[in-house]
Amino acid sequence: MDKHKKQRMRMVETQLKTRDITDARVLKAMETIPRHLFVDEGLIEQAYNDNPLPIDANQTISQPYIVALMTQALELKPTERVLEIGTGSGYQTAILASLAFRVFSVERVAALAAKARKILDQLNYYNVAIRVGDGSYGWKEEAPFDAIITTAAVPEIPAYLVEQLAVGGRLIVPVGKRNVQDLYKITRLSKNPQDIKKEELGGCRFVSLIGESGWKE
Repeated sequence: MDKHKKQRMRMVETQLKTRDITDARVLKAMETIPRHLFVDEGLIEQAYNDNPLPIDANQTISQPYIVALMTQALELKPTERVLEIGTGSGYQTAILASLAFRVFSVERVAALAAKARKILDQLNYYNVAIRVGDGSYGWKEEAPFDAIITTAAVPEIPAYLVEQLAVGGRLIVPVGKRNVQDLYKITRLSKNPQDIKKEELGGCRFVSLIGESGWKE
């Protein structure tokens, strides 16, 4: 067994199973996908630690537990289509791609999108479409989505994204101030986009979403 496989198994056993991550498919994805490929070369030895790490463009790769928590809350089925706002390193994208039928991911920084695309192709995740743009608008041409995940914080729940959910669809989004937020699960209950169920999943800290429904800079 290679060193990174051992590190992944230890990460799953000590950081995820000991908390509230119980979804077998999510645990398997976290155990399988090589997180160390998505971090800078100088940080590879820290790839499986219980904390976020910096990546290019002043962005971060989220703490493994937060990735697992958000993914578990999406309750993805293998037949579903999911929208990701903020491709970043591509690690969360890979987790989604292993669990869903199709992933659509929007990234504001072209260099990050290109780097993530390269790694995802290397890992044979061809069920992912990535485009560069303002993620707060979502991806209207491909809507509705069964699930949407936002990996950057917003000041309030983006109406654009709720409107792009299918009825019964789930949105996971960090909402709050720029330095601290609460993580929410929003479920669309009917054709009326204001008819939603809102659940709080706990406190979190994410980088800010820059865009129409986020911050301007």
